[in-house]
Amino acid sequence: MGIPDLSLFAFSTENWKRPPEEVSGLMGLFMTYLKKEIRDMNANGVRLKVLGDRQRFSESLQELIADAELQTAHNVGITLHICANYGGRWDMLQAVKAWQKSNSNLNLDSLTEASLAPYLSTADAPEVDLLIRTGGESRVSNFLLWQAAYAELFFCEELWPDFTGETLNQALVWFAGRDRRFGSSAPI
Repeated sequence: MGIPDLSLFAFSTENWKRPPEEVSGLMGLFMTYLKKEIRDMNANGVRLKVLGDRQRFSESLQELIADAELQTAHNVGITLHICANYGGRWDMLQAVKAWQKSNSNLNLDSLTEASLAPYLSTADAPEVDLLIRTGGESRVSNFLLWQAAYAELFFCEELWPDFTGETLNQALVWFAGRDRRFGSSAPI
């Protein structure tokens, strides 16, 4: 479909508040899919990047993530960002801390949008054009807050497991009909 980057929100920083057995099950699913899907990712040219704070994950999950990223690093068909233990607020906060560490000689007044952007977890990805929210919810839930500043928001009733290619096509057709202005009065 010509989409170079796709980001999926797999597990938010807030999801740790769920019951421990649910969190454990989700971590198990994540590990299973990391092991199972690498061959298909390579066959389809998918480059995997996991965004989020990995420190809270088990050592074995951290190793699986690093191995999966390494095994798919050469792929150029599409970059799949899996956001796990990710939150937009966390991303901005860690970016400011990283900027400050790299620029310890500068005053915080020197910080600009342009100087902060390279420190975001998505520094090598384009800004979000289309954000699809499933499950009948009408919120972004702390997902790519900085990166989705000018995203078009598409809401659908389907829960993620039921999301189909047909629904994706509906979202893309809807998106194609949007007049994107990025703050201007005329479409850009």
